[in-house]
Formats: sequence, structure tokens, C-alpha cells
Amino acid sequence: MKPLLKNHSKSESNMNTGKKISKAFNEDCMIGMARFPDKFFDLAIVDPPYGIKEHGGKCRTGFAIQKNGSKRLVRDPGYSKKNWDNCSPLPEYFHELFRVSKEQIIWGENHFPSFGKGRIVWDKVNHGGDQCACEIAFYSGNERIDLVRYMWRGMMQGESITKGMRKQGNVQLNEKRIHPTQKPIALYRWLLNKYGIGCNKILDTHMGSQSSRIAAYHLGFSYWGWEIDKDYFQAGCKRFKEETAQLCAFALNAFPLAHNQ
Repeated sequence: MKPLLKNHSKSESNMNTGKKISKAFNEDCMIGMARFPDKFFDLAIVDPPYGIKEHGGKCRTGFAIQKNGSKRLVRDPGYSKKNWDNCSPLPEYFHELFRVSKEQIIWGENHFPSFGKGRIVWDKVNHGGDQCACEIAFYSGNERIDLVRYMWRGMMQGESITKGMRKQGNVQLNEKRIHPTQKPIALYRWLLNKYGIGCNKILDTHMGSQSSRIAAYHLGFSYWGWEIDKDYFQAGCKRFKEETAQLCAFALNAFPLAHNQ
């Protein structure tokens, strides 16, 4: 799909001054993207609504089958119904996304018109569950099919991105779930490490839980993200502050400030 031939020469073309940026907006992303010039962002990593009504309000408490054949009760987190996933974005959204970004990773590729041949398959190690076993993204940078495995089902989460088939043994280390279609920070770190080489400015039009923002901050990318829902936005910002505060505390402990004698 070709971008609209619009030239946005004003507004935020001089925003990046070399200092890493992490900006979040509680706003419609279409309004936000309109402020940016063509190809401002190096890489867009987006997870827009698929139109499959996965917006909360469903009780998914049930038993998950373990590797040894035993069953474990997985309780539904009780997300309230929001109705944001009733339909997928209009073509204008994708036109604008391609206009403002040089490369794109678009989750939910199987729910949208085909944009090209590049694919990323995320195996959620969720075989036998009531949710999809994998998710597919379009990637504009090549025509390969890449695969990443990382367990993601309720309290059953991968130990790390390199040991994604192995369940995290300490549930206290699991990521807190605040959004019904939340993706893990580890997945976004993998995406940025693999596809963000040579990139600086990252865009996410549907932040949700702000996992993408947290990963970009950890890895030193400049980042702009949008979330239209006020509740998700506030919960995501709280999560971002908690995660980055932990990182700052670690840095201070590892490299304590020198004191004048």
C-alpha cells in the first residue's frame, strides 16, 4: 500500500536534537501523526485493533496443560469491556503510518490487507490453550519469514527471550498484565535489537500497556507513542515510570555518584 502523497514540512521536523526522547500522548494517533513530516520515524512498531473483539469483558479462567501433561488453573485478569476492537483501522490509518515512517512492523498482518512479503511470527508457546498459538506481523525491511518463541499466557511467561520455551519459575518476576492484548517487553526488545539496527526514532500508534516504550527506553531509542484510551494511558504511564525507576536505581547502584572530598 502506497502512502498518501502529502508533504508535511512543518511542525515537529526539528524535535530530535540528539538527546533520547520518550514521549507519550493521550490522543488519537491520526491527529498526532498529522503533526510530523514525511519519513520522520525510522521504524514504526504498531499493534492496532484487529477487529476481533479482544477488548476485555470475556472470562477466560480455565486450565492450561503443562509440558508434563498436568493441568494448572489460569485465572482471567478481569479486564473491563472497552469496545475498541470492534473493527480494524480504516485505510487512511495505514496511509498515514507509511507516510511518517521509513520502515514498519505491523502486528495482526493476517487481519489486514497484505502490505508485502516480510513476516515475523511470534510463537507464544500456547499450544492447547483457548487463544491463538502465534501472532503474525508484517515487516517492510525484507521478504523473509522470521520466528521468535516466547511463552505468553497469563501467569505462564517465558524465562527470557533466549529461553522463551521455558516457563519463568518465579511468578514474582512475571510482567504485570494491564491490557487484554498486551505484548511482553522482552518481545519488543527482541524486535528493536533485530530490526532497529541503524534506527533512532521509534513510533507506536497504539501503545496500550507501553511495553514498546519501556523496551525503547531500556535500549536507548528515541520514542513517540500514542494511546487514545485515558485509562490505559494512565496505567501505561504508571507502568513506564515504575520500570524506568528500577532501571535508574540499578544504574545508580552499579555506578554510584562521586562525592567531593
